[in-house]
Amino acid sequence: MEPEWHLEWKRITVGGAEVRYGEAGDGEPFVFLHGFGLREKTYKRALGRLVPLGIRVVAPSLPGFGGTAPLPGDDTTIESYARWVVEFCAAIELDGPVMMAGHSFGGGVAIRTAHDHPQLVRLLVLINSVGGSVWKEAGVGSDEEARHLADRPLWSWGLHAPFDVARRKVVQAALPTILADAGRNLIRHPGAFWRAGRLARTADLRDELVELNARGLPIVVLWGTEDRILPAASLDALVKAMGGEPEVVKGSHAWLLADPDAFGEVMTNVVAYAEHERTRERRRTRWTDRLRARWRKLRG
Repeated sequence: MEPEWHLEWKRITVGGAEVRYGEAGDGEPFVFLHGFGLREKTYKRALGRLVPLGIRVVAPSLPGFGGTAPLPGDDTTIESYARWVVEFCAAIELDGPVMMAGHSFGGGVAIRTAHDHPQLVRLLVLINSVGGSVWKEAGVGSDEEARHLADRPLWSWGLHAPFDVARRKVVQAALPTILADAGRNLIRHPGAFWRAGRLARTADLRDELVELNARGLPIVVLWGTEDRILPAASLDALVKAMGGEPEVVKGSHAWLLADPDAFGEVMTNVVAYAEHERTRERRRTRWTDRLRARWRKLRG
C-alpha cells in the first residue's frame, strides 16, 4: 500500500536555466542527489518514506538530467556540480546547514559539495556512492598496486550492470522507471550523459573524505551488499578514507529503489543520529561560549 503523502514537483531558475525538483514535508532540510542517468522522480517512492521523519525533503534533477540544462561541456567537473548544488540551495533559500544525501554519482557530488562548501552540509549520507575509486585491491604480498575504477573496461561495467538491475525486486519495483528515465536523459542531452558517466567512473574523492573526517563532519555510508556495479574494493576504500564503518543492507546498487520501505527504516536511524549529533554540537557550543565569557570576565 502506497503512503498518502507524496512529493510535489516544482520548477525554479538556477543560473538562468530551469531546474525541476521535488519537495515534501516540513522541518529540517534534507537534500537528496540522484544517481547517474536518473532524475529526482525516479526516487519518489523512496523519498516519500522520509516525510514522516519530520524533515523537509528536497530532490533536484542535476544538470543534464530530468530536463535540467546541462553544465557547459568545458566545465563538467565534480567541482562544478558541487557549485551548482550550492546555487540551487540558495535559489530555494536553503542557506544551510542541511543534511545531504547522494546515491551513486549523486554521492560523489555530495562529497565534493560538503568538502568545498562546509557551511552548507552538517550531515553527509552516502548511498552506494562513487568516490572510493578502487576497482581491485592489490594482492597480499604482491608488488602490484590497487587498480582504479577508471581502469575498469567498459565491457566489465556492461557485463555486471544487467545482473544488478535484473534482481527480482528491482525488476518489479523500479526497472521500467530506471530504463525510461535513463533513455530520456540520453536522448535529451547525450553529451552531458556521457560526460557525467565519465566523472562517475573516474571520481576519486578519498582525499576529500579524509579531510571531511578530520573536520569532524558526521558521515554515514549505506551500502547494498549485492552491488555488482560498484565493487566491494570501492566501498572498502571509501570507508577507510572517511574513518568509519558502513551500514550494510541486503540489496543491489539500486536497493533503495527496489525496497523503499527498507530505505525508510534505515533513514529513521540516520535522522535520529543527525539529531543526536546536533544536540552534542549545541552543548559543545554553549560550553565553549561559557568558557569564553569567563575568560573575558577574568581579564577584566
